[in-house]
Amino acid sequence: MVMIYLASQSPRRRQLLEQLGVTHETLLPGPEEDAEALEQPLAGELPDDYVRRVTRAKLEAAQHRLRRRGLGVLPVLCSDTTVALGREILGKPEDADDALRILRRLSGHTHRVLTAVSLAWPGGEAQAVSVSHVRFAAIPEAALQRYVDSGEPMGKAGAYAIQGRVAAWIEHMEGSYSGIMGLPLFETAQLLRQAGIES
Repeated sequence: MVMIYLASQSPRRRQLLEQLGVTHETLLPGPEEDAEALEQPLAGELPDDYVRRVTRAKLEAAQHRLRRRGLGVLPVLCSDTTVALGREILGKPEDADDALRILRRLSGHTHRVLTAVSLAWPGGEAQAVSVSHVRFAAIPEAALQRYVDSGEPMGKAGAYAIQGRVAAWIEHMEGSYSGIMGLPLFETAQLLRQAGIES
């Protein structure tokens, strides 16, 4: 029996929800929706404000989608991840050159990974944010180029996937591994319990 709708195209988020034992259906944007437009940072916006706002906007869009399609009423879960170097938001790379630029910025530095989760259910709504710190060792240019050439950085905040090849260059991590992947399991389970869903 399906417990929730997951409004995300990320296979990693689906996998993490399955890890919690939560059965779900995806509630994806239709061709008439500009989902990418929701992820544009506002001028001067701080990373924490950004990730909270975007996740809330994704949730509102998913709720409209649910009503428009006349689907059964179930809780709706949304999540968004951003990578921040100081106050700078490092989103999904536009192309290979942008991915290389982002990864050069992260090489040899500690950055934050912020993942917000929003859940709406009949009679309630809540949000939680997971903040983790990741330090990359200095990554040689040739290794950066090989990683970009693999295609893995595309479509990922900060141009990397922690569960991928770049893990070989992660010197230190503090926080939530699942949050860095895109869905912090501790915070998500807490939200689900608020909605009366036990994983």
